[in-house]
Amino acid sequence: MPGWKPMTSPTSPALPRERTPNRGGPLLDRLVTVPGRHGRVTHVEHVPARQAGQAQWPSWVPPQVREGFEGLGIQGLWSHQSEAADLVHRGQNVIIATGTASGKSLAYLVPAVTEALSGGTVLYLTPTKALAADQLRSVSALGVQGLRAATFDGDTPHEERAWVRRNANYVLTNPDMLHRSILPRHSAWTSFWRRLRLVIVDECHGYRGVFGSHVAQILRRLRRVSAKYGASPVFFLASATASDPATTGMRLTGLQMAEVTRDASPRGTTTVALWEPPLTDLRGEGGAPIRRAATAEAADLLADLVVDGVRTLAFVRSRRSAETVALTARGHLEDAGVPLADKIAAYRAGYLAEDRRLLEKALRSGDLLGVATTNALELGVDVSGLDAVLIAGWPGTRASLWQQAGRAGRDGQDALAVLIARDDPLDTYVVHHPEALFGRPVEATVLDPDNPYVLAPHLCAAAAEVPLTEADLEIFGPSAAGVLDDLVADGLLRRRPTGWFWTSRDLAAGLADIRGSGGSPVQIVETDTGRLLGTCDEASSHTSVHTGAVHIHQGETFVVDELDLEMGVALVTPGTPDYSTFARDVTDIAVIESLRSHALGPGELHFGSVEVTRQVVSYMKRRTSTGEMLGDEPLDLPPRSLRTKAVWWTLPPESLPPGIGDLGGAAHAAEHASIGLLPLFATCDRWDIGGVSTELHPDTGRLTVFVYDGHAGGAGFAERGFGNAVAWLTATRDAIASCECGHGCPSCIQSPKCGNGNEPLSKRGALELLDVLLGDPAQRSALR
Repeated sequence: MPGWKPMTSPTSPALPRERTPNRGGPLLDRLVTVPGRHGRVTHVEHVPARQAGQAQWPSWVPPQVREGFEGLGIQGLWSHQSEAADLVHRGQNVIIATGTASGKSLAYLVPAVTEALSGGTVLYLTPTKALAADQLRSVSALGVQGLRAATFDGDTPHEERAWVRRNANYVLTNPDMLHRSILPRHSAWTSFWRRLRLVIVDECHGYRGVFGSHVAQILRRLRRVSAKYGASPVFFLASATASDPATTGMRLTGLQMAEVTRDASPRGTTTVALWEPPLTDLRGEGGAPIRRAATAEAADLLADLVVDGVRTLAFVRSRRSAETVALTARGHLEDAGVPLADKIAAYRAGYLAEDRRLLEKALRSGDLLGVATTNALELGVDVSGLDAVLIAGWPGTRASLWQQAGRAGRDGQDALAVLIARDDPLDTYVVHHPEALFGRPVEATVLDPDNPYVLAPHLCAAAAEVPLTEADLEIFGPSAAGVLDDLVADGLLRRRPTGWFWTSRDLAAGLADIRGSGGSPVQIVETDTGRLLGTCDEASSHTSVHTGAVHIHQGETFVVDELDLEMGVALVTPGTPDYSTFARDVTDIAVIESLRSHALGPGELHFGSVEVTRQVVSYMKRRTSTGEMLGDEPLDLPPRSLRTKAVWWTLPPESLPPGIGDLGGAAHAAEHASIGLLPLFATCDRWDIGGVSTELHPDTGRLTVFVYDGHAGGAGFAERGFGNAVAWLTATRDAIASCECGHGCPSCIQSPKCGNGNEPLSKRGALELLDVLLGDPAQRSALR
């Protein structure tokens, strides 16, 4: 920010609660002593240190494996690692769910290397290529003769792939490669399949929502292909601390799971600070005040910490923000004449593999002191030795929060983690309600493998790999039979006495867009050169590559010249706009079926099937550095229909508060705020869900507020909201009430994607509606 200066020597500022001596505490003291930062820290929590248990080797570990690890300074397994490794060695599927830096990788590496040396093969799955490369370094460092480990992903040169298929006994890949290459071409891997004994699914808490549902079906296809070659591998799942991990593992793999959750690893004290940027003089829609951007705060703090020699990661929400934070922090140092700008860099997906490896090495060695990154460094890439982590904006789940915070202190030293709130209802809520974060288990992973929109393309892919039989239906779940009938009726599969067969010469795996929501692809093409940058599905094109949208591809920024839906192409031109864009839509919703319901106060709560009709009508420009709204541009796009799941609540006319005034504005504000808070109770982002509110809905005959899953068939988010409705809606009410604005702002009831320009909204009316719905506060507390 203008006038940024290096930190001065600290005095001892007053913090919200008493501190205990550790390195993280003094680091925080240094940050809050800077003039003008008074009152930004809303809460400080100290996660206590933990001593290590005794380490020893299981008796079945071969001498050469033990010697390989001991050569790296590892003298044995802690009790949680040993327990998980023993279960796998005995042939039991297992999920280990312990904290960051608890040594989960060692728990699976020991049995995996042992299996590979005894003639078996091992398949390792990770959500990111960076983590696979990091794991390959760890395996290679053992120097164990006979262990032939290799990655097989998009970065693997084609001339090496044949060698991997024929020779590797420890293959590291990702779900995308497994889905599109390894399973469809399983006959090229015959030797590998026949000896497959262990499948490792690392960082499995990241497999949630629609993406997690796709991965669950890919793992079921993997089980079928393995069985074709006579193999029945054991599954080892590794996760950050999770709620009910055995159930999560079973939903992901379809197999019974033993769970290991007690953490016996050492840990230093971590100081966790909740930080709220100040309100600015800028004004947004309706004259609402705007907070300083979390990324601007993160850049300031990153520069401060680098000046103090503190090795720091700053997590941000987007690739563009990673570049912006790094450039801004470097600029602060250059403007102040501090010769440390070359110690700061950005790291994100989209960089070349060799560039990512160099950055990781520089961070580990200390050549880099500060790195601004997307969640590409959230997972288990080894960047030990860090002192501090900055988290610019709620990362989506408590699991991700602790995963990111755990990047610091990985050598057992004390550390600092700072969560910086964005101008958003959920961020505002958590920095003022620390009880929502501390002393609570992380979320259960939400996924729905039975979603027919997910299941159908994977049944086609499975039939193309190995024709489906009646015996296979149990693997794919109770919905498989009905979905198969639909696929036969649509001509995608052919039914024969021996089973179901794929009817086309095209690659069946191409039907499933596992990281998207499906639909016909729209090609993203550079206007002047004709270069194909990538694709997106037709549904998301309305919001992501509409005319005028800012689109980022592998670090390059483009502006969309035109979205042509008939041709299936979005034409883009390179640019450097100082703003981001957000699509806005208007939505109608029709109730198809209420599947579950119960009374809630004088009203009713429902979960069921709905049909949503959405039309993107405009897009908003918002200045990247400040959040200031620059304008709202109209769009002419056709409406789209979506059958999905929703949670909704109703209030009868006689229960509405007398004199409430703007009833529509009250329901609209409650809808916005409840969308903003649902991610605290379901593992989703606010962009995964949508909402509709109305004074009188034709299908209910009452005032109704809907929140729906933004994916065909549903993703489990609305269902989680139904199951946690009292806690969720109480948090919504508290978030609105605690916001310091007068009449509503982006921190409580305004939404960046509202198609009505955030009109009408009534902050007071929303509180009155929720008070009626939830009843007496003491009764709410008893129900939570």
